[in-house]
Amino acid sequence: MIIECPACTTRYVVPDTAIGVEGRTVRCAKCRHSWFQDGPVLERPQEDTAAPADAPAPPPSATQDVADVDAQDAGIADDDTSAVEVAPQPTPAPPSPVPPSPVVPDEIRAPQVSMADQDYQQTSHFDHEPPFRPRRNPLKLWTWAAAIFAIMVAGLIVAVSYWGLPDWVQVDQPTFAAGNPDLQLDFPRERQERRTLSNGTEFFGATGTITNVGTHTETIPSILIVLRDSRGRKVYDWVVPPPRRTLAPGEVVEVNEAVTDIPRSASEVQFGWKPE
Repeated sequence: MIIECPACTTRYVVPDTAIGVEGRTVRCAKCRHSWFQDGPVLERPQEDTAAPADAPAPPPSATQDVADVDAQDAGIADDDTSAVEVAPQPTPAPPSPVPPSPVVPDEIRAPQVSMADQDYQQTSHFDHEPPFRPRRNPLKLWTWAAAIFAIMVAGLIVAVSYWGLPDWVQVDQPTFAAGNPDLQLDFPRERQERRTLSNGTEFFGATGTITNVGTHTETIPSILIVLRDSRGRKVYDWVVPPPRRTLAPGEVVEVNEAVTDIPRSASEVQFGWKPE
C-alpha cells in the first residue's frame, strides 16, 4: 500500500503487513511527523447465492482470447479451436524487489512518541522547565535590596527626627544649647534650696538672673534645668519659660522656679538654654 505523510506530503510504499489490518502509528523519515495510519481495506468475497446450473458462464480468460485470435488468423473454424496449439505466453519477469521503506513502525524503531515528547522537541533546550529553576538576575536582586535599604534608612531618619534617639543609644548629645553670648544666665548656689516637705516629698527651688550684656535687644530662649545623681546620670529635668521674651541692652530679669517630687537620688543641678 502507498501512504502519504500529512505534514510534508512525502509518499512511501510499504507492505500491507507492516501496517496491519487495525493500523498503527508511524513516523515520516523526512520531517519526523508522527500519525496514525489506518490499515488496508479488505474486500469481502461475494457469496454465491445462485444455483450452479443458473450461474452465468464465466468470461473467457486472457489465454482463451489469445487462442481465439490465433485460430481465426489460421482459417480454422471456431469449433476446431481446441486443436490449435496455443503458443506459450512469455513468462512475465518477476517483479523487482520493493526497496525497503523508510517508514518503519514506531514499535520497532523507538518507543512511541507521545504528545509531551512532541512538545518537548518543539521547545528550546534553553527554556527552564521543571524540575529546573528559572535563572536569577543578580542585577535585579541588587536593585531590590538597594531600594529596600533606602526605604529603611529614610524611615529611620524620620523617626529620629520626630522622636529623637532612644536613651539606650550611647551617643554624646549636647544637653544644653549654645545660646547667645550676649545673654548671661546666672543661678548662684547660695540661692538654690532643697528640702523635704512634711508630707515626705522632695522640694527644690532656685533663683537666678538673665542679663543682656550686648548692645542690641535680644530674644530670651527657654531655660532647661537638669538634675543628676552622684554618678552623673540625668534623673530629672524640666523646662522653664522666660519671664520676658525680649531683653534690652543692659537689662536684667530675675527667674524664680520651684518643683516638687524630684528623685531622691538627685544630687547635682545644672542650668542652661533649652536646645531647639
